[in-house]
Amino acid sequence: MKPKVILFLCASIYFSTTDTIFAQTVSVQMSLNKSSAKNPLVCPPQEGVCKTPGLNQPQTDSLAPTKNKPVLVHYFTDPICSACWGIEPQLRRLKLEYGDLLEIRYHMGGLLPSWTGFDSGGISKPSDVATHWDEVSAYYEMPMIGDVWLNDPLNSSFPPCVAFKAAQIQSEYKAIAFMRRLREMVFLAAKNITKWEYLNTAAYEAGLDTVQFKADYLGRAHELFDEDLRITRQMGVRGFPTLYFTDADQNRAVINGVKPYQYFEQAIMRLLPTAVKKTIDASTPQKAFELYPTLTAKEFAVLSNQSLAAADASLNEYYNARQCTRFVTRNGTLYQKLSAGK
Repeated sequence: MKPKVILFLCASIYFSTTDTIFAQTVSVQMSLNKSSAKNPLVCPPQEGVCKTPGLNQPQTDSLAPTKNKPVLVHYFTDPICSACWGIEPQLRRLKLEYGDLLEIRYHMGGLLPSWTGFDSGGISKPSDVATHWDEVSAYYEMPMIGDVWLNDPLNSSFPPCVAFKAAQIQSEYKAIAFMRRLREMVFLAAKNITKWEYLNTAAYEAGLDTVQFKADYLGRAHELFDEDLRITRQMGVRGFPTLYFTDADQNRAVINGVKPYQYFEQAIMRLLPTAVKKTIDASTPQKAFELYPTLTAKEFAVLSNQSLAAADASLNEYYNARQCTRFVTRNGTLYQKLSAGK
């Protein structure tokens, strides 16, 4: 059976939470509703993209790369975008092999402003999404469970979007680690990442100054998220993930949705035919964990150029030898590097 299409009809902004921090953010979020109301978001897994139809064609005047690296990548995403979780293996390898040539800028797209007034395409409440996540987990070969939509559903993806912008104020590197932790929480551990306790925990685990993080989350981060939404509209982004690869002459290659790794390489070679990728050694779990602290079997398979079955068996063997820890879900496992001293 093919995974069903999820049709998101985004309406007004509303947060049904008792957390006082989010109560303080409502007035700022309400201003973003004018541009997001009744914006359908379609997530067909066969296409590997959460669509936002009806937008204008991309504009290129704001896509110029910096002088530091020859290719600029604008990455449009959202913390709860299942297709964005699906391209983590390819994106991780891309950074390792071509990171010296690429500047990647993350833009939060605001996938789900609210459930208020939501009733379209068979989706009218959070629980309707639960089965979808379980289905696309198999399609993307990435562990994902939909239990959060049954047990503690998110009312919006805006709070974690704002939180990512707050993390970016401190450090781009730590912000990416923060985003990774949020996705592990929501997709595998079924945590409602709109709640401050999980945002704060993820910030701490990513090495962020949590006092500054909270201040920025309540303040400047909202303006930065508003700017991301503006850029998303300006660029005519019609779904997540979308990646615009652009060179200094405004030549552009675009990747929409979940694609095999060769598509990412082709995008780079189109703009920079002389590009030479770095050689990375992720042939064993030990070597792969030197590159990233957490791995799924799919990620290890993509990094090491082996089959999913072989990668999974190798990681299990590494775990059985007590060389790593793991978090098991019914749809797959996340393996974690042992902390120092263990």
